[in-house]
Amino acid sequence: MTADLTVIVPAYNEAGSVADTIRSLQAQTAPPREIIVVDDCSTDGTGGVARALGVTVVRPPTNTGSKAGAQSFGLRYVCTPFTAAIDADTVLAPDAIERLLPVFDRPRVAAACGLVLPRHVRSIWERGRYIEYLFAFTYYKQVQECYGKPLISSGCFSIYRTALLRAQQGWSDRTLAEDMDLTWTFYQAGHEVHFVPEAVCYPIEPHTFRLMGKQLRRWSHGFVQNVMLHWRGLLRVPFLRSAVAVAFWDATIAAALYLVLLPLLALAFKSPWVLLGYLIDAPVVLVPVLVGATRRREVLRALASVPAFFVLRTVNAVFFLRAVCAELVFGRSLHVYEKGH
Repeated sequence: MTADLTVIVPAYNEAGSVADTIRSLQAQTAPPREIIVVDDCSTDGTGGVARALGVTVVRPPTNTGSKAGAQSFGLRYVCTPFTAAIDADTVLAPDAIERLLPVFDRPRVAAACGLVLPRHVRSIWERGRYIEYLFAFTYYKQVQECYGKPLISSGCFSIYRTALLRAQQGWSDRTLAEDMDLTWTFYQAGHEVHFVPEAVCYPIEPHTFRLMGKQLRRWSHGFVQNVMLHWRGLLRVPFLRSAVAVAFWDATIAAALYLVLLPLLALAFKSPWVLLGYLIDAPVVLVPVLVGATRRREVLRALASVPAFFVLRTVNAVFFLRAVCAELVFGRSLHVYEKGH
């Protein structure tokens, strides 16, 4: 049965991946009523690839400069009560839309998202992200859902109630994390956002350090920008304020201790054994990771990828600390959107 849903696919130079995204949407057990590809002034034939698959293609007069801008441009063409946004490098499990839509039976629900896993797990960066996602979506996101406050409705694939999305003028480009901005705005307006782990999507994650760096730079600055933008409103939202405070602590103070304190202690005590502190929380990470991997019958893949997670976590810490210093200390806010793949 066709879902009363329009999917917006923002795409800039995505000729190599947009066809897979469109086909995964067309193969849904609850296919959308319309698929709109926003060809954001691509130079590689993205629009032609999309048209050949029979979907609607719209093109702004000039490049919008961000995913948020492209999605908001596409929103003006939506005529259905529900709107989905999906990245042009992401494919869905066949029942992803069908799994997400039932939560909208509750009128206060503004957005819903599902489980995210990398489509490819080959390079050290993809393996690190695979473990990061398994841990986050098997543990953190589940806890957040129990309290009715997922921290973010994932930008790579989420469904929204169109009227409430339009009430917020779509996606804002005032930060580099438009999905986080929109989620926190919904909460402050009294709406609900939910996480449905059975709805699975598979984005292409950065496979080189250069590409991962672009993505982490955007994500870390976007997080800090949203904390600066929303902190007063967050204080009025129970649990969310605590979740954001813990996330900010983890990204700043804990990251600084991780990068600076342990090496200094190792030097002070002249003992490399102190560096085992980097692995002190390994069991805490491994338990939910292995639970998630077991459900997917991917235990060997998970075990082989765990070392990459600790590499990525270290790189994550560096980028977050740099973003905090730039945004909060030096006042150098980043607003140039760079693709991470």
